[in-house]
Amino acid sequence: MAHDFLQPLTGSFAMPAAENPTVVMIEAAYRQLGLPWRYLNCEVAPAHLGDAVRGARAMGWRGFNCSIPHKVAVIEHLDGLGESARIIGAVNTIVRRGERLIGENTDGLGFVQALREVTEPAGQDAMVFGAGGAARAVAVELALAGVRRITVVNRGAERGQALADLLNARTPAQARFAPWQGRHPIEPGTGLVVHATSVGLYPDVDAMPAIDLDTLQPDMVVADGIHNPPLTPLLRAAQARGCRTADGLGMLVAQGVIGIRHWTGREADAAVMRQALLDLAL
Repeated sequence: MAHDFLQPLTGSFAMPAAENPTVVMIEAAYRQLGLPWRYLNCEVAPAHLGDAVRGARAMGWRGFNCSIPHKVAVIEHLDGLGESARIIGAVNTIVRRGERLIGENTDGLGFVQALREVTEPAGQDAMVFGAGGAARAVAVELALAGVRRITVVNRGAERGQALADLLNARTPAQARFAPWQGRHPIEPGTGLVVHATSVGLYPDVDAMPAIDLDTLQPDMVVADGIHNPPLTPLLRAAQARGCRTADGLGMLVAQGVIGIRHWTGREADAAVMRQALLDLAL
């Protein structure tokens, strides 16, 4: 009987890496698909990122993720970028296509895919809180998905205005910047409220972003990019006010589904992946 002991490799380069649960959901999907693939969490310091990418290339890795702090720095080590990664200016998923390593960005795509389980973003007005890498990806993909107007709310004016300018220049949406000072109100007519900062991420699970909760309306959808814990104080408060909500765990799983599709050409079961994460008691 013939045996093949060469397991195709995928993984993640980040620093820190120990708290990244992506390995659990990806390997659960591989098992469900009957694939002998592996996913390895690798802690890679910024000074060694180039070596890590060259190593993955030399060892024939099928692809890998890049997380903080490598989403921008990795670009110089790649052979090309997908469309959304070019617009966003950041990469979180690298795909081997022949001998080339191509950078994609699934942060925003995963968010929009998970959001569509709750509401269709096209035609709506959105407020996005934050202007970092995740917020940038989410805002771009919301715009490409048909959101009409986006208000970027951020404490730093330079980064917030830069994101609004990018949206106006590179997407069909109309965007403006609003400074985040104190408890920021939700503007009337807003359909989507998106929190895309790290406030509330484990271990600061009781932290609440400075949003004026009294201005939330029951017809709004509130989405939080925090995946650990899935039910954040913001989402609990929004639910108490009658809002529909989308959690960050759905976004993380949707990103994984897209990544596996890029790497294997197969469609992973999102329910299997989400349950693997829930079994960790995130």
